[in-house]
Amino acid sequence: MIRIALLGCGRISKNHIEALKTLEAEGRCRLAACCDAIPERARAAASAVGPDCTAFTDYADMLQNGAFDLVSICTPSGLHPDHVIQAAESGRHALSEKPAGTKLSAVDEAIGACDRRGVKYFVVKQNRFNKTVQLARKALDAGRFGRIGMILSNVLWTRPQDYYDQAKWRGTWEFDGGALCNQAAHYVDLMQWFGGAVESVQAFSATLARRIEAEDTIVMNLRYRSGALGSLNVTTLTYPKNLEGSLTILGDRGTVRIGGVALNRITEWSFDTPHPMDEELKEADTNPRSVYGFGHLDFYRHCLDVLENGEDELVSGREGRKTVEIIEAAYQSALSGGQVRMCAMPR
Repeated sequence: MIRIALLGCGRISKNHIEALKTLEAEGRCRLAACCDAIPERARAAASAVGPDCTAFTDYADMLQNGAFDLVSICTPSGLHPDHVIQAAESGRHALSEKPAGTKLSAVDEAIGACDRRGVKYFVVKQNRFNKTVQLARKALDAGRFGRIGMILSNVLWTRPQDYYDQAKWRGTWEFDGGALCNQAAHYVDLMQWFGGAVESVQAFSATLARRIEAEDTIVMNLRYRSGALGSLNVTTLTYPKNLEGSLTILGDRGTVRIGGVALNRITEWSFDTPHPMDEELKEADTNPRSVYGFGHLDFYRHCLDVLENGEDELVSGREGRKTVEIIEAAYQSALSGGQVRMCAMPR
């Protein structure tokens, strides 16, 4: 049974704890430790797990004295790479929340550290495991879209000023980034997962209503190496609540649109030829409580399958790197006013 430690017990940690408790009940893993610099958070998280989960308030102390195999990192985004490196240097596998970091160079250092120590490096991409997204990917792998011409995504959410005021790191360039890096990272990932390698990026960004360093609104255009085009619109200023998180794939033989608040509902499914997978539409839609959806559980299942059974990694550090590279290029474009060409991604 793989033992897991949780670093960071804030907003997103509840989804990790919920998924891990389910997997613990299935006998697949055990959440052995929780760590947070705020003692009350660490104790509350450990208590929610059970008496066998130890609370720590210092990461170095947990790495030195905790008994576990993998660290799940739920700290501010800018700290993710350093925390991955520390886990790797202690001989543990690392699992990082999205995005892998706020700087591509730091993510590369984390990848190198894990390679040197021979440990696994996972990045949370739970939306890849949504039933709706899995079905669309199945159609892509079967060639049902034909030639893809365009991929569109909207992330029209709301984050009031008091959300940013809850922690000084929120909305900062160093630790968080803006709407693209934080709220839309999963959607950037899906755009490249379905569209393939990106050739160039162009973006316009603005900070219109929130008192933060980074942007609260951004539009990003992609040119894929295949010749297809992509467009992503992101804002945290939607009134009065989250309106949409969507992905639309347009091919010359098929069109799919996945909408809802968490990519949880297929609103368009049209192909030129029927296929048995069309029957799976009835089971694909879900009704999640929040924009996080239900993907963390299946994401963790995949990571455990990789560690226990040697399955191919779908969510490695190198996959996480692709998202950070696109986001960094978008910010460079918004700053310069021009297109940013992508470098070849290392393998």
